Order: sequence, then C-alpha cells, then structure tokens
Amino acid sequence: MNYFSSKDIFIKEFNKRLLKHYGVTSVASTSYENYFILANMLKEVIDKNQSSTSRIVENSNLKKTIYFSMEFLLGRLVTSNLYNLGLYSVVDEAFRDLKLDIDLILHEETDAGLGNGGLGRLGACFLDSGASLSLPLYGNSLRYEKGFFTQVFRKNKQIELPDNWLDRPFVWETRKDEDSVEIPYFGNIVDGTFRNQNWVKAVPYDVGIVGYNNDITTFLRIWKAEPSKYCTNITENYIRETSHITETLYPDDSTDYGKFLRVKQEYFFSSAGVQNAIREHKKLGRDILDFDKYYNFQLNDTHPALVIPELMRLLMDEEGLEYLDAWKITTSVCSYTNHTILEEALETWEIRLVKELLPRIFEILCEINRRFLLSVEKDDRFSEKDVYSMRVVGTSRVRMANLCVISCKSVNGVAALHTELLKELVLRNFYKLYPNKFNNKTNGITPRRFVAYSNPALASVFTKYLKEDWKTDYSLVENLLKVKNKKELIFDVYQAKRRAKIVLAKKIKEDTGINIDVNSIFDIHVKRLHEYKRQLMNILHIIYLHSRLKKDPVFKASYYPHTFIFGAKAAPSYYIAKKVIQLINTVASKINDDPDTSHLLKVVFIPNYNVSYAEYLVPACDISEQISTSSKEASGTGNMKFMASGAVTIGTLDGANVEIASLVGKENIIIFGLNAKEVTEIYETQSYRPYDLYLSDPIIKEAIDSFDYLSSEPTEFIDLRNNLLNRDYFLVLKDFRSYIKAHEKANELYKNHDKWYSMSIVNIAKSAFFSSDRTIKEYNNDIWKLNEIK
Repeated sequence: MNYFSSKDIFIKEFNKRLLKHYGVTSVASTSYENYFILANMLKEVIDKNQSSTSRIVENSNLKKTIYFSMEFLLGRLVTSNLYNLGLYSVVDEAFRDLKLDIDLILHEETDAGLGNGGLGRLGACFLDSGASLSLPLYGNSLRYEKGFFTQVFRKNKQIELPDNWLDRPFVWETRKDEDSVEIPYFGNIVDGTFRNQNWVKAVPYDVGIVGYNNDITTFLRIWKAEPSKYCTNITENYIRETSHITETLYPDDSTDYGKFLRVKQEYFFSSAGVQNAIREHKKLGRDILDFDKYYNFQLNDTHPALVIPELMRLLMDEEGLEYLDAWKITTSVCSYTNHTILEEALETWEIRLVKELLPRIFEILCEINRRFLLSVEKDDRFSEKDVYSMRVVGTSRVRMANLCVISCKSVNGVAALHTELLKELVLRNFYKLYPNKFNNKTNGITPRRFVAYSNPALASVFTKYLKEDWKTDYSLVENLLKVKNKKELIFDVYQAKRRAKIVLAKKIKEDTGINIDVNSIFDIHVKRLHEYKRQLMNILHIIYLHSRLKKDPVFKASYYPHTFIFGAKAAPSYYIAKKVIQLINTVASKINDDPDTSHLLKVVFIPNYNVSYAEYLVPACDISEQISTSSKEASGTGNMKFMASGAVTIGTLDGANVEIASLVGKENIIIFGLNAKEVTEIYETQSYRPYDLYLSDPIIKEAIDSFDYLSSEPTEFIDLRNNLLNRDYFLVLKDFRSYIKAHEKANELYKNHDKWYSMSIVNIAKSAFFSSDRTIKEYNNDIWKLNEIK
C-alpha cells in the first residue's frame, strides 16, 4: 500500500507505527522517534524502487559505471529523499496537522561519517545526478564505523573527539551478507601460486540513491571488514586488526602502522568492488572476455588505484586469462580522475610496505612497470630522467598516479586550468605519450540539494520566474538574465538572501553564543584547513582591518559592517593547520569583545563544519572566499555552491574560479593576486624572499608582529610566524596587498544595493554551467557510454 498517497493515510500509518515501535502517538513522541518512523517509511519506497531499477538494469543488459571513491559525503539523506521522491508536500502537510515541526524532525538525522571534504561531496553529487539522469551509475566505498572526527574547541584549539555516527541506526543502509567477498592480505608466492593469505571478509551495505522525480534508485555500496571463515587462526589481535580496516576515515598515516592501515583500506574497497562486479557479470551468464562491454570503473583520485592490479590478478589467477587479454580488459574498463597537482597528494607508497602486505599485487605492479619501460625507453622524446619519473615502481616507492595514467583509458582533470596544468607540468611526459587520454570534466554540484532543498526562499524565486522545470534542467536558470522587471527580481533575490541570513544568525547564536548583525556583509570561508587554501591570509587581513578601524576614524566611519565566518577541520597530525585554527579563534575572541569595533567587525569559527551546516551557510553568504594559491586548487565546488545562491566571489585565478570569472565577467567577480604562470615562475626562479617583504611593508609587519601579543604566551604562534617569514611557500604575504584591495572594493560595492544584487543575479544565472548533471552527461558522452534506464 502507498502510505504517502494522501495526508490522511500517511497520518494513520505514521501514528500506527509510532504506537507499535515506541508505545506513543505523535502527541507524545520525540523528534527522533518521529524521524525514525518517517525514515523507515521512506526506505520502504526506496527499497521497492531500488529493486525494480536493478531488475531493469539486469534484464536490459545495461552497462554500468562503478564510481570508486574513498569517501562519499552524503549529508542528511532524509531531506533529499523526501524531495526526490516527490513526497515532501504530503509529509509537510501531515506534520502541520499533527502540530509537528518538520525541520526539527529532519535535523534529527546525523550526517553519515563516510566523507570529509570536496572529494566526498563531489562523489555524492555525482551519484545524485546519475540517478536523476536515469543512468546506471553506482558508488563503491568503505563503511567507516567512525567519521573523520567531531571537532570541538578548547582554549581556542581544535580537539578531535570520535565521530560515533553509527551510535544511532543508519536507517538508509541494507546489509547484504549474501554478497560478501574475501580479501587476501600478506601470504607468499610458491611456484607461481599465491598461498597462505591472511583473509578478511568484506560485507556490503547498500545505501539507496534516489533520482529526482523519476522512480529510479541506484545505490552506493559500502564495505565493512569482518573476520573471515577462511582464517585458520582467529586471535584477538586478528579481530582487532580486521576491525581497524573500516574503523576510521583517513587514519593518521604519519606512523608506519598508519601507512599500512591506509593501504589496507585502499586495497579492501578496491578488491571488494572488483570481485563484486566480476561475480555479478558471471552470475548473469556473460563471458569474462566481454567484461569491458558491461563495466566502467571510474577511479576518483589515486585512492582506488589498486583496482588496476587487482582486476589483473582476478582475471589472470581466478579466471585463467593470459596477461595481454587481462591487460586489454583492464585498460578498457578503468578511467582516472586526478584531483590535485600537489606533490604530497599524488600518492606513493613504500615498496617494502606494498610487497609485504600485497605480495601478488606487487608482483603484478612490477610486471606493469617492466612492460611500460620496454615500450618507452627507446622513445627519444624522453630522457633517462624523464623515464625514471614515469615509472610505476621507483627505487623505493610505488607511484599510484603513474599507475593510473599508464593503465586507464581516460585521464581527466576537474577544471579547465587544472587540466592544462596536468598537461603542462605535473603529467607533461605522460601527455606527450598519451595525448588522446587527457580530457577535462569541470566539477559540478547538485542544484537540487544546494538550491531547491537548502535554499527554499531562492528556489521559490526560481520557480516564480522559471516554473518547476529548472529542477531537472538547471541550464534554464540562465534565463533569469532575460527577466524584464529587474527591480522586482532584485527585490526577490534580496528578500531570499535576508531570510537565509536571519536563519543563519539564529543558528550561530544557538551554537556559539555570538550575536551577528544580519545587515552586515556575511563573508564565508569554509573548506578543509590546508595552507594552500590560505585561511591564514584571511585572518591576517582581519587583524589588519581591526587595527585600521581602531586607528583610522575616516576609514571607520565609511566601513560597512562585516562578519567573517570560518568553518574547517585540520587533519589531526597537521600541526600548522591546527595552529591556524587556534590563531583564528584567538583573534575572534579579541575582536568580538572589543566594544570599539564589534558593531563593525565580527569573527565566527563554526565548530564541526559539515554538509548539514553548509545548508545554512551557503544560502546566507554574501562574499565567497576562494583564495587558494593559484595553481594549487584543482577545482573547488564550494565556489559553485555559493555562486548558485548569489554570493559574489573574492578569489584568485585558480581552479574553477577561472571558469567562473569567464562566465560572469570581470565586473561580477573580485579577482586578486598572482596567476598560475606567475606562481610557477616564482617557484622556478626561487626569487621570492618573504622576510624582505616583511621588513619593507609596515602593514604586513604590524599584522605578523601582532602574533606576539595575541596570546599570554608570546611564542604561541612563533611557528606560524617563522613559516611565513622563512618560507611562505603558498605566497600569503606576496598576495596580501592585493587581497586588501579586493576587500576594499567589495566593501564599497556592497553599499550600492542594486549594483550588488545585480552582480548576485549574474552569478546565480551563470551557475547554470556548474550543475553536476552537466558534468555527468560529459563523463557519459565522452567516457562511459551508458544507456539510460528505461
């Protein structure tokens, strides 16, 4: 029976289930109890749609893409599932009759601890778009028992507490014991046979991914590590080591044990996903030689690179194929998305580690390397040094990015500038060798979550001018530029922004105790804490602003009130990043308590920033801080989310900012700082001397010298100071003056209401390009070649 067919039917069934499960009706139930019953009712619909979708895919013999990613940052699924199923209205109406607050109920869901940053959020957007476009696109990852961590601040410092997100049931998952597979670690090779492995069982849990308004439900498969029945000596240590594999997202790899655990994790979900696909392929009666006709494996960065040798191992050792046949299939199935040009993020692992943990995989890696070298060593385009840099297996390390480029049919960057930098710098020799492999797929976001669901006031504006069609064809948003009554549109967008700012201000007051002025400029900088993202430059500028407001009455009289909002987690072992968080919180305490300037300047650091908090921040943002060092950010997706809700970007020409600037025009974005070419030249010539800049620029000197008296301990921030003055690798001080001017321009522009909201509307309209629906269509047209689920 369809319990969502009418308000009255829903209310009857909802109360019936509350009574059965909790012994209460909606008159006495808690918000969590209401959430739990609602979510389970929704899951029944999702399970039915998922079953029918899977049946159609199998019966139609459709090719699939498996999207391998170390993380998927899903956020709260209850809201998107309600909207995508088209059931929000009936539930909202029913809850109103029952005197229940739907927002309180939906916010009872804990964010799933399956991701942390942009990589995971991108994966979640892609799965949403795939299902909404009726494509057989499926995710493959790990079922982490604990998320990255729960962030709290004590004495201005980041403290990491366990993110026990599974303490409450994860309603949306279904355990699939019958699809478990066995993962081999360690062992040895005797007479060409892989023996004496240490087996671990991988148990899958499926999370339905609901397409928008189309009855299609695909799924994300996440794998949990459990003891294997094939292990002959199950000790307490074996049980503990097994549980560690899927215990925590991104375990600290600064130790030898942490490195082993990272590689274990990467092999675990890679092997499980590949084994699952091969088993499914054979179960459907297909020839293993036709495997590439039915599957694509998209590798989201290098974390799933072990998919490549694992597919080779299974095809050769389990299916009996010769090397060349296995290689032909592997190189036809696998594609690689690169997400970085930072050396530290291009994964390499010590040979001794891979050889000990995965001896058969290491053997295959060496053979891939040997055959590659035979093909390239006589190519006179490459020097001996070039050839060495292209090896998969170096003298001491295995290079995962090289493995991916050599073995995959497609290699894509995630923004136009990023892809060009891959071709020209990071992977230039591979681009010479394989020019046809390289392509660009600029990232995108799902407008359904980040506009339709998170920003209902703006969504109503869209529907007023564009009808409902924009939710399935986001390109229509560009038609806002054709609206004739510009003043009415400006007023509507302004009202939507103001409502969002009021909601965010209330949330911040509840969570931090800080009062912020909803009439001030909301300037937001939320992303992973890393030196290249330059949160340090932002807080240095705030230090400068505070000093100038104190000393310059003319400047103070003309300054438009400004609220700076940060949100970021620093990796637990990333000392400098954690010091930046401490500095921001220390400065915030000083500024917010200053009666002379607190009506003009406030600083807020949101603790434990996540997707659910982004749904408050994104709609309320006036200025979007996208200030990474040029050439360091692959793309970014925060920049896209914020512009889609009408924020104006202050940013460098880095990542997707380049495309944003091209689309909106230089008059609707505030660009500052060095470009990628200038940054590269500084690195190559080693001409930059940050200490000389400090000595010659009194503004920079005063800001940095303030570190000494911000804390009762004068040396508290000495390492930040030394890092800036002795190295400043990410060119914070080099771009600082330009950044000040950018902010002066923004503060002045905001005073002209019509001008600012005209800029805002252009950004909204031009965000049409940055839909993940568009990105997924490009992947499919150029790489995957999937047919729609009919």
